[in-house]
Amino acid sequence: MSILSSIGRIATRYSASRARYRSERALLSLPIELRKDIGWPEILDAQNERRLAMATSLTKVI
Repeated sequence: MSILSSIGRIATRYSASRARYRSERALLSLPIELRKDIGWPEILDAQNERRLAMATSLTKVI
């Protein structure tokens, strides 16, 4: 594995993370009624629950 391929992977992950952040920020700027219509609060809650579950499972391993 070369250094350039590692840098490329890091750059790709960073780009995807930034795009996801911009999308979330755009959705959060919408009125609450519109977010409820498209199901945004439920999606956000599900993601937070997954992150919490992963964090608790990691602390159990450590």
